Amino acid sequence: MIDENGEQLGVMAPFEALKMARERSLDLVEISPNAVPPVCKIQDYGKYLYEKDKSDRAARKKQKVIVIKEVKFSVTVDEHDYQTKKNQAVRFLGDGDKVKASLRFKGRQMAHRDLGYKIINRLIQDIGEAGTVEFMPRMEGTTLHAILAPAKKAEVQQPPAAPKPKAVEAAAPVAAAPVAAALVKPVAAKAATAKAAAAK
Repeated sequence: MIDENGEQLGVMAPFEALKMARERSLDLVEISPNAVPPVCKIQDYGKYLYEKDKSDRAARKKQKVIVIKEVKFSVTVDEHDYQTKKNQAVRFLGDGDKVKASLRFKGRQMAHRDLGYKIINRLIQDIGEAGTVEFMPRMEGTTLHAILAPAKKAEVQQPPAAPKPKAVEAAAPVAAAPVAAALVKPVAAKAATAKAAAAK
């Protein structure tokens, strides 16, 4: 049993928990029915439903639904139409969707399947790094199709930090040595002057 502040109240009988919830003008909500014993919480049930719905909506927004978009070709497709459909496929892949490239043979075109394979293979080569082939071109009835998936984005590697220069640190003690020597000479000169005065 958990109260409205999140504090543990221990194990108690259901009627006692209901009585306590009514005294506080709140509801008794079962939050873990499969636990032994079941876990209940004293809270406002309307607020509980609102927060649950809000968290579900936030989780749905983060989910990416992958859709398969189809781009249809024909054996007699001209260059302009081919480029338009290729650009559509690249845009779909850039949006994170899969692309199904299909080509349907009609009538006597079935005798020239190699032309269809050339078109689909050319599409795969032209798309290049924008997508990866999930299913290679294959025939199903009178339709030749291939499925392309979005390419995985490569992780950006950060350049290693430049090492600190050690030459500056090593040069510091060398520069301090002449200063120390310059300080020692005046002290020695003063000591010599004091000894001469004492001798007189």
